[in-house]
Amino acid sequence: MTDTQTLPPLPDRLSQDPRSPHFVRDIFEHDIGIHFNGKERFDVAEYCISEGWVKVPAGKTVDRKGQPLLLKLKGKVEAFIKPA
Repeated sequence: MTDTQTLPPLPDRLSQDPRSPHFVRDIFEHDIGIHFNGKERFDVAEYCISEGWVKVPAGKTVDRKGQPLLLKLKGKVEAFIKPA
């Protein structure tokens, strides 16, 4: 069984918000995982590998437009595509 589908390279910076300039729709066709400081995180809204940060929601807090407030956490970031 050979995998004929090639996986796209993950960008250095990626956001799950469609309004962001760092949103890439083609990447989200695959299941993406994030390791932050050696542990897998499931709540990452945006990441940047070169600058070493992730943005995660601050609980249930939202801004006046209804978008979640995000905290920027700094550390070692690794992004990968999960195997199917």
